[in-house]
This record gives sequence, C-alpha cells and structure tokens, in this order.
Amino acid sequence: MNNKRVLLLGSGGREHAFALSMSKSNHLDKLFIAPGNGGTGELGENVDLNINDFEVIKDFVISHKVNLVVVGPEDPLVRGIYDFFVNDVELQNIPVIGPSFEGAKLEGSKHYAKQFMMRHNVPTAAYQTFTKDNLEEGYAFIDTLKAPYVLKADGLAGGKGVLIIDNSEEAKVELSNMLGGKFGAAGSSVVIEEFLSGIEMSVFVLTDGVSYKVLPNAKDYKRIGEGDTGLNTGGMGAVSPVPFADSVFMDKVETRIIKPTIDGFVKDNITYKGFVFIGLMNVGGDPFVIEYNVRMGDPETEVVLPRIESDILDLFEGVATGTLANCDMKISTNFATTVVCTSCGYPNDYPKGLEISGLEGKYDSIVFHSGTKKVGEQYLTNGGRVLAVTSMAPTMSEAIGKSYDTISKIKFDGMYFRRDVSLDLQ
Repeated sequence: MNNKRVLLLGSGGREHAFALSMSKSNHLDKLFIAPGNGGTGELGENVDLNINDFEVIKDFVISHKVNLVVVGPEDPLVRGIYDFFVNDVELQNIPVIGPSFEGAKLEGSKHYAKQFMMRHNVPTAAYQTFTKDNLEEGYAFIDTLKAPYVLKADGLAGGKGVLIIDNSEEAKVELSNMLGGKFGAAGSSVVIEEFLSGIEMSVFVLTDGVSYKVLPNAKDYKRIGEGDTGLNTGGMGAVSPVPFADSVFMDKVETRIIKPTIDGFVKDNITYKGFVFIGLMNVGGDPFVIEYNVRMGDPETEVVLPRIESDILDLFEGVATGTLANCDMKISTNFATTVVCTSCGYPNDYPKGLEISGLEGKYDSIVFHSGTKKVGEQYLTNGGRVLAVTSMAPTMSEAIGKSYDTISKIKFDGMYFRRDVSLDLQ
C-alpha cells in the first residue's frame, strides 16, 4: 500500500490515542490533526479547521495531498462527511473511515436505531417514540412500565440527552420538558424504553460493511463521583478487557448482536466503513443493546487502541478496500486502565488556561491529552476533561496502580479524578 498522508478529525483524548497508534505505523507519511490538542501536536501537525465545514476540509485535503481521512467524533459523520467525499469528483477516491449518512443515523437518531434493531432481531429494551402531538400517549406508556423510567432525546444532545427517573409523575414532567425544548431540536422526539437492570459495557467493531473485526471490549465510568454518584460526564475512566465478559458472553454478543448488525447493513443497503460502538447491558448473562454509536468512545479508545498490536493503517486500508477479512489483528493480553483528570467544576462550569506541570516526566503510563493546548513550551488546560492516564499490565490492579502513581506526579489547580476506577471489577 502507498504511504498515507492522513487527516484525523477531532480534538480529544480519543484523537490523541488514534494519533499515537497511527504514528507507530510503517505506512505513515504525514499526519494532520484538525484541530487537535496539546498532545496531538507532538505526533503530527495540528491544523485549525472547522471539522463540520466540509468545503474547507476539501480545500485542505486537496492542497495537502491527503489520501486518508479518519473521523473521530460523531458530528461530521451524522452531517454526512462520507457522502460528501463520495459524491465529489475530486474527493471520491480518498477513503473516509466512518459510515455513510444513512449508517450514521444509528447514532443520530435513537428511534432509527431502535427500528434497525427491531428489523434485524437485535436484542434491546422495549420502547415507543413520542412527539408533542402524542404527549398524552407518552404519559399512558409510562404508566405501563415499571420504575425506573428511561427517556432519551432522539437526536444528538452531547451525551446529556438520556434521563433515568424513579418516579412516574416526574418522568411525565420530564417528558413534557424534553418535548418542550429542554434539549433543543434533539428532543423534538423522545424515545421511552423499559429499564434494563444489569452491568453496562461496550463492544467495538471495525467493519468494511461486510466483514468485521471485534476489537477489545471495555467498560467506562460515566458519573463524576466515586461509587458512581453525581452527574453524568463524558467518562471519568475506563478498563479493558471487562472481566465478566468471558468467551461464553462474547460468543453471545457476536452471534446475537454483531453478526445481525453487520448483516443488517448489507440487507438495508447501508454503506458502513468504520467503527461500530455497541453499548451493552449484561442482563443475567444475556447481552442487550442500549445504544449504537458510529465512532469510537472516549475514554474507551484510550484503553482499546493501546491493546491493538497490529498496524492500524493496515486495518484502515482493509476497511477502505473491502479486504478487512484478509487483515490480521493481534491484541495484547495485558489489561489497560485509564483515569481521566478533569478541571474543577466539570461537568458544569470550569476554568481554562491553567498551567499543567509534571508532563515532562518519564512514566510507565501513556498520558493522553484531551482538553489541553500548548502555548510556547507550556501546556495549559483547555477543556473539562484534561488528561487520560493509561497504563498496561498483566493484571488490572497493577495497571490501575501505575495510572494512579503517574497521576500523583501531575498537577494543575483544581485537578480532580476518581479514585475508584476498576475497583468494582477486581
């Protein structure tokens, strides 16, 4: 294969992890990251592009002879960047790692995803979808369910559009609020579904639309407080592999969920060349799908990619050319753990521009940057989730110990992190 001049879209810890994996490839010629962060700038060239302005991206791709585009976040995918490239004569031979507009609806619309699952017999919770026009029917559906009640804004709501409510009257009030604009256009339709009781985890698949590779599984920690308390966040840590996801469980996942999903793409004529992130609930040993995402998760990417020992650009070439089935993928047997360090106040208001010290140390960990920027020689905070500290070891307890040891040597004002990541699994 020809050496790759890659444009990676995104700015978080996920993109730093992608940049690190691609920087190790034997096939990388040049890596651009748009807009990137303080860490990605050490592995390639950060470029100040609006990732949702496809005409600007087109100009950059052509002028810089980019021959592969890797999309990190969901927004450009849901807006149709894959189709933009395919339908442009000057871009159509440049592969995009990510699904088509139709495929991206699996994340862009909860209702669409539920219909897809029902159509292809993928196990998921019972549900109905409501709008302002049938609000009373929504109230009646809530009365048919047992507490707690799960309400999901149909569209993209920045990870904040899912409510789990214990009281039926409160659920009805929130349904009215959501349909009244609480989450903007994302909540113009609301999916109400039965609550699944179990342990949550994530499974990741890379596919060329026909064949697929199952990547390392992971579990993240979404709430800000220890013991899974407090507000939901973008993720406070993650581990891979998940100890309860043994071969028996993963065989069920592949047979009941992964294969029907990929076969569903073929049956529905959906072009899908990228990642499928399957959020699962383990209910008494049986997997049920909570949601699909159409890209890798953050911070799960920071534990999944370090465990993949194969050349990631070889895998992307297989996706682009429809030959993924011929690619080998080697996965480390080590555990990987990551702990996210956040700014004080996150996930609510938080300061930016705080100096970070300790990043120059030599640690037995990978310090992925998320919300950082580099000014001169100094790294500054530039987001709510600032760093994700990943470590690998033969046991989970060793790996998490390394992460916490590294974190003890890094400082910025108000730095916060959970101290219980992985404890529930050990």
